Amino acid sequence: MILEVGGVGYKVFVSTETTSQLKSQTETVTLLTHLVVREDALDLYGFIDQTELDFFELLIGISGVGPKSALSILSLAPPETLRKAISSNNTSYLTQVSGIGRKIAEKIVLELRDKIGTLEDGNNSLDQEAEAIMAMEALGYSTREAREALKKIPNEITDTGEKIKEALKKLH
Repeated sequence: MILEVGGVGYKVFVSTETTSQLKSQTETVTLLTHLVVREDALDLYGFIDQTELDFFELLIGISGVGPKSALSILSLAPPETLRKAISSNNTSYLTQVSGIGRKIAEKIVLELRDKIGTLEDGNNSLDQEAEAIMAMEALGYSTREAREALKKIPNEITDTGEKIKEALKKLH
């Protein structure tokens, strides 16, 4: 995205989560940024909230995970879902990101598991989400469409079948 400040436009790389939240804003918003300095470029990465920025900084602190890969991981799911995947050792969830193979996913889980803490129900809810996404893909929806629709479902709905029904309503 291009961020205009005082008549100057800055190219800022953002996750799909940040993009969708910015599209829904009608007033001035604050965008938290992280500057990555390389010998041939200065790249800005933008985040809608501190949680997303903190998770980004944790990810780029891992050898083998660059800022673009970290942003792709954050585009996969919100930080809370990623936290559940990591705390439950679910490397297959992370390998859905282009450029993140099994070894890097295992490294992410190994290095971040202690830093983010463990969650009680992480594995069960991730399995339900994966099952719902697979069902929606079987109905012809893309992974991204399915994930976006599932994000809009209230947390009170825990049954996978009900989640799929609600997600389908959101898509039509």
